[in-house]
Amino acid sequence: MNILKRYLLLTCTFTLTNSPVFCETPKAVPGKGACISSEFIYALEGRQTPQCHASTIEELSSGELAAAWFGGTKEPHVDTAIWFSKQVNGKWTKPKVVVDGSEGEEKDHRTGNPVLFQSSKGPLLLFYKVVPTEPNRALAWWGMMTRSDDGGKTWTSPWKLGENKVLGSRPHLIGPVKNRPLELPDGSLLCPSSTEHEGWRVHFEITKDLGKTWEVIGPIHDAKKFNAIQPSILTYGDGKMQVLCRSREKVLAQSWSTDGGKTWGPVTGSNLPNPNAGTDAVTLQDGRQLLVYNPTIREKSRNGRQELAVALSKDGKQWNRVLTLEKVKSGEYSYPAVIQSSCGKIHITYTWRRQTVKHVVLDATKL
Repeated sequence: MNILKRYLLLTCTFTLTNSPVFCETPKAVPGKGACISSEFIYALEGRQTPQCHASTIEELSSGELAAAWFGGTKEPHVDTAIWFSKQVNGKWTKPKVVVDGSEGEEKDHRTGNPVLFQSSKGPLLLFYKVVPTEPNRALAWWGMMTRSDDGGKTWTSPWKLGENKVLGSRPHLIGPVKNRPLELPDGSLLCPSSTEHEGWRVHFEITKDLGKTWEVIGPIHDAKKFNAIQPSILTYGDGKMQVLCRSREKVLAQSWSTDGGKTWGPVTGSNLPNPNAGTDAVTLQDGRQLLVYNPTIREKSRNGRQELAVALSKDGKQWNRVLTLEKVKSGEYSYPAVIQSSCGKIHITYTWRRQTVKHVVLDATKL
């Protein structure tokens, strides 16, 4: 290795582990490198809503892909609903509304943060949040869910998840707050969750019967050191797990479990930057950990969501940024969701400028 290459390697390694400033990585270009394809789930022209956000993606029992997101006039507006689309024969179907916050109450509410999950027991589950139209709406939202037994063609009447007093003054169960649950060996769903009414706090909700009854683990911290929300669960074998979480402290927060998620260690800062924006992560079939995130920090003139990247790790501690999905001076690329399908391909969806949802497919063997 010549001196220049050695210097660049050392520079990249330092910046990846000690600073929010990163060396350049390859841009995702369809047909080049690890990027197989990149497309909008629905076209910008004639789109069904002016804005959208917070997508989720899942592989169905049939092998087809499904995606959902919330969309409406804009995020706080009461007309925001959960939209759903499937990829059939390689093409995404026209989005349709699954739920819209109308629950037979005197006042309709908006919906947010959907999470799709294909249970091994059969049904496709859709978790989502109902957000009251009040000033401190995020403090009072509650979790809802519905299920489909025919791959998303029809859905049951949605139901409220319930309450648990360990969550404090606003005891509503949330379900998976942004990122997908982990199905445990006994069939239980371990849902990564969080609340915002007593500081940003991470907790977990477990259901053994597909959402009928619930248990709560945590909150696992008191928000005095880290305000953390929206965790993603990574697994390492022998019961070891890690969560990576959005925070207000300019870095991704993390916590570790050594007993399969029953108990969790302290919430601490990782060496990854975070501009107070949602991320997602997945444990790949080959044991590597993959993270999709905004690799920046928030500044006075920028919200830090102008850049979206992919990073890999073997141990969850040292991360290598391997691909840039988006990078512009203005605009928003945020709230990613990621899965690895049964065939090994990596599927990522994310908010594209709040106007549509982008779907990127990666070849894991080329990362």
